Amino acid sequence: MTDSEQKHTDFGYRRVPLGDKQALVDDVFHSVARRYDLMNDLMSFGLHRAWKNALVTAIDPPKRRPFALLDIAGGTGDVAFRAIAAGGEQTRVTVCDINADMLAVGRERAIARRLADAVTFVEANAEKLPLAERSFDAAAIAFGIRNVVRIENALAEAFRVLKIGGKFVCLEFSAVDVPGLDRLYDFYSFNVIPALGRTVAGDAQAYRYLVESIRRFPRPPAFAAMLREAGFARVTHKLMAGGIVALHCGWRL
Repeated sequence: MTDSEQKHTDFGYRRVPLGDKQALVDDVFHSVARRYDLMNDLMSFGLHRAWKNALVTAIDPPKRRPFALLDIAGGTGDVAFRAIAAGGEQTRVTVCDINADMLAVGRERAIARRLADAVTFVEANAEKLPLAERSFDAAAIAFGIRNVVRIENALAEAFRVLKIGGKFVCLEFSAVDVPGLDRLYDFYSFNVIPALGRTVAGDAQAYRYLVESIRRFPRPPAFAAMLREAGFARVTHKLMAGGIVALHCGWRL
């Protein structure tokens, strides 16, 4: 890899200076924060709810003992609230997100659900978490890892903050593996989703980037190798919805 290539990275289909990507990603989520979960419903026909439920099932928060979950890039609180519902009153979630607008939405929702004591919201970069080593029973990230500038750094940080025996669970879009569905999915992704983004969130370009970023994200075997490189053991992945999404798991042993 040349010095020039090392200093650039993908932002969707564009190559941008490594130092510029975070600001570009921030702009995307500042723009869509208030409509983010609504757009997830519309784009996935509500399927993102089932996918996130599968994520929470994989986290498996216990009902009768304290459980500390780190929700990375989970600003609006969607996964956090589901985890608390599954685990009960002894479950505590720290939501970490770099985007203040997404966190503001999450805080408002936590108050409305009377969960402000159970969820802590922290503005921070996934690549450098301001959290103690070995302090969480599980760490999760849903549809956020592909927006991280240096994915390997974020995985190393997730590993660092997990307790021995802790589990990392990642839900992310993948590559459709059903003939015919792949072409339909591409047509929908590049034509319908940006139009929805323009109509509902007022920003077609943000959703065009999100669609492109899916195509740039490593395929499951490559991402599994990244998890192992970060130190995770017993790494697995499960494809869902014909390969549209993948659920990745790894353990700190």
